[in-house]
Parts: sequence; C-alpha cells; structure tokens
Amino acid sequence: MLARPKHLPEYLIEAGSLALFMVSAAGFATLLQHPTSPIAAAFARAGVSPVVQRIPMGLAMGLTAIAIVYSPFGARSGAHINPAVTLAFLRLGKIASRDATGYIAAQFAGGIIGIVTAVGIFGGLPADPAVNYVATQPGNAGPVAAFVAELIISFCLMSLVLHVSNTPRIARLTGLCAGALVATYIVIEAPLSGMSMNPARTFGANVLAHTTRTLWIYFTAPPLGMLLAAELYVRTASRPVRCAKLNHPTSGPCIFGCEEITA
Repeated sequence: MLARPKHLPEYLIEAGSLALFMVSAAGFATLLQHPTSPIAAAFARAGVSPVVQRIPMGLAMGLTAIAIVYSPFGARSGAHINPAVTLAFLRLGKIASRDATGYIAAQFAGGIIGIVTAVGIFGGLPADPAVNYVATQPGNAGPVAAFVAELIISFCLMSLVLHVSNTPRIARLTGLCAGALVATYIVIEAPLSGMSMNPARTFGANVLAHTTRTLWIYFTAPPLGMLLAAELYVRTASRPVRCAKLNHPTSGPCIFGCEEITA
C-alpha cells in the first residue's frame, strides 16, 4: 500500500487554487466577450476600444489572484498556482524536488479541472469562438513576438515577487503587487501572447480549443523568464530568499523551511 504524500494538503490546495482561477477567467471572459452578453453588446454599441475593453478583465483576474494569495488556502500552500513559479523556487533551493513535482502535477490537474468545470457551470458558453475556452494564443505579431513577450513579463513578475517578498518592510504587499502586475499585463500585453505566464493555465484551455500547436511558447518562455529572474536575484540581491510563499502568515505550517519574516 502506497503511503500518502506528506504534503498532500498543499498539493490539493494548489490544484484547487488554479481550478478556481480558471473558472474565474472563463466566467469573466464569457461575461465580457460572449456575443449574447449585454456587456459585450454595450461595448460594441459604444465603440469601446479593445484596450479599454480589457480593463475589466484585467481587474477581475488581478483581484482573483490577490484573493487566492491572501486566502487561508494561499497562505498554506504559498499560492504558486504556476509551474514556472515553482521551478524558480526549486532553483532557489526553497522547495524540495519531491514537493516541486507534486506542486507541478497538481497545477496541471487544476488547470484542466478548472476549465472543464467552467464549461459545465456556464452551460458551454466558454466554447464560443469569442471566448474560445480562454485559450492563450500568439497575436498578430506572431509566435516569436509572443515568446519574447512571455519571457519578459514572466521575468518581471518573478523579479517583483522576489524583491518585494524578501524586503521585510513591504513583504506583506507581495500579493497586491503581483495581482496589480497581472491586471496590467492583461490590459497591455495580452494582444501579443494572450498573457499566460503559466504553462498549467494554458494547457487545459488550449487542448479544449484545439490550439496546441503553440503550446511550446507557453511551456518554455514563462519557466525560462522566471528562472532567469531567480538567477539574477541570486547573483545580485543583498537579501536572501526567505520562503517560497507569496504571503507568509505569522503562524501555521510551512513546508518550505523558511526563515521568519518580520515587518
């Protein structure tokens, strides 16, 4: 009989957190983009520019990310919800290889479960081409531009997380800063790559949308960008990486062997 994984609760939280993120993404995309949505119709009648149309989606997903980070569940698992984030912390020596494997498997499972659940909850509406299962695809500039864009935004996000989370005075703001950056990227960068930064977020959606041909972009650029950010931090920063959590509470279990973070 196989023993239960030591950190199964954290793995399940990671799966559930990304599933929730995908349900939120599909729900808000359906509300804002589906042809039968009154909001989409109002945008069309008013001639609202695409950039302005992306603002509510950016706010919705930024707030979703923030809510996950600061929830009790996010405080327990660290709220990675992204294999690229987990790989960066593995490089930094803040997560054991076995736990990193468990996190990544859980994240991919959560991404698949989340988009399938969203299709069921919203009566198949996310399948409409206007929503397209919230799949992430290169924009008109092509796959090379999408790769470069994903590399840059992933590098910047991980750099922000490392610098803010390891500065005791502002560490508690890490989730807010990360969520704000996610919102900004959706508004500004999405036309280039669809704004993923997350292989597990993209995989399930793109499989359902039959757009797997460009998965290589989202499987390579985000991990590479975040690993580069981790490498640069190790070589240049004066503060050590204290923990692999985006939000570190003052009490409760931590599987990362972290140092205490004080304000």
